[in-house]
Amino acid sequence: MATFQLRKPVDPHVLLLEVTKTERISPNMVRVTLGGDGLERFTPLGFDQWFRLFLPRPGQDTLKLPTRTSGLWYAQYLATARPKRPFVRNYTVRAYRPDGLDIDFVVHADDDGHSGPASAFALSADPGDQAGLLDQGVGYHPRHDHDWTLLVADETGLPAVAGVLSSLPEDAKGVAVVELPSIQDRQDFRVPPGVTLHWVARDGAPDVPGRLALRTLRAAELPAGPVYAYLVGESGLVTGGRRHLVEDRGVPKSVIDFIGYWRHGHAAPG
Repeated sequence: MATFQLRKPVDPHVLLLEVTKTERISPNMVRVTLGGDGLERFTPLGFDQWFRLFLPRPGQDTLKLPTRTSGLWYAQYLATARPKRPFVRNYTVRAYRPDGLDIDFVVHADDDGHSGPASAFALSADPGDQAGLLDQGVGYHPRHDHDWTLLVADETGLPAVAGVLSSLPEDAKGVAVVELPSIQDRQDFRVPPGVTLHWVARDGAPDVPGRLALRTLRAAELPAGPVYAYLVGESGLVTGGRRHLVEDRGVPKSVIDFIGYWRHGHAAPG
């Protein structure tokens, strides 16, 4: 789910990269760093630059990647026999350096102790393990004059919020709300002095992810003046947040972009 006009990637390629480092950075986050010769063809754009991440299936010795970079990559992907077809997930660049690209994974398990493919990859990756990457550009894309920015996200949107705030100009003004599983999952990154960042945490409460951020948004005192709002994360959060802004605060739909990264209770396709 999305209502946004993407800022397109620059000369994207399907890149074959390798794990250079993994680190548990907080109770519910693992950072995986990818590097290798393929990273030379990646063009960093800042903000919430996102990409398709291709991950090996269990038992795969080599990663079979699409060779097309246009929309035809998916047709080529589907034409690959399922046992040889990598898992594909969407992720956001957490940080980029010429020798490494960081990806933050929310790691979790279901009631039976099973993890999804991306979480399992992050928890078990060793240096030298392969992954593929196809740049998809930037989602954050205001297309009108505005006085301030509103960012709302759950833990899956934390890298997007971090990337956007790190890329905004020093005189930017705004409000950001980020919900986390634990307050210990907070991260340090550049925040312009005129932006107020609210961390809210479930901390073990049996609540659907995103609902606390939505309640925080509804109760917040927001600045006056034209806004650009960008909501990312669980689908109930972003659609509920958009509805609140339009119906309760009179914000025009045209100045709100929202992306539902995932839906609570629904597993991503394998």
